[in-house]
Amino acid sequence: MSIRGSSASPGAKRPRRAGRPFDAAKRRAILDTAAHHFFRNGYAATAIEQVAADAGVSKVTIYNQFGDKRALFGATVECECEKVRGHFSLEAMPSGTIRDRLLAIGEAMHAFLHRPEMIQFERRIAAETEHDPAVGAAFLEAGPRRMKRAFAAWLGHAAAAGELVVADLELAAEQFVSMCKGMGDLERRFGAEIPAEQNNQRIAGAVEVFLAAYGTARDR
Repeated sequence: MSIRGSSASPGAKRPRRAGRPFDAAKRRAILDTAAHHFFRNGYAATAIEQVAADAGVSKVTIYNQFGDKRALFGATVECECEKVRGHFSLEAMPSGTIRDRLLAIGEAMHAFLHRPEMIQFERRIAAETEHDPAVGAAFLEAGPRRMKRAFAAWLGHAAAAGELVVADLELAAEQFVSMCKGMGDLERRFGAEIPAEQNNQRIAGAVEVFLAAYGTARDR
């Protein structure tokens, strides 16, 4: 099944733009239900009809709100990633030194990416991408790339506050995340159990290397 044009009904290709505001609780029910199906079954095996039935709404309601299956998939991935992007919020960020805050972000990223359902979901999406590259493209844009831009924006605020010196914010964001994941990201994909202490050491090391490259004199 191709991600392009899949499961969309004629005349319902675009999400709703007018009329009464869509009920927030109903939208949350749709996204939560879609997340359950996409994460457990993958993209191809998830049917709009089943999502609608389990969410207690009509299929037309989903089409009117999200447009088509690919848009629902993207919205679901975005919603899941908001759980970790909230850690980049200036309001949500705990107080402390730049070192403390980077540690908190690294730990949040690790906890998010190492959830069993996330590991299973990534495996399914990677397998489906072999047959339909658009599935992988939709996932990358809705999830990892949006998260990188959000983290880069957070680094920009830290740089503006004089806590970091960063020329290329998105590159720095990518470097930090890559160091925090390290080889543990590869190991988890193949079912290896990684001791918590090893993960903590990897994240702490990533913060130190990052600050050695981008921190001000007082943080090096």
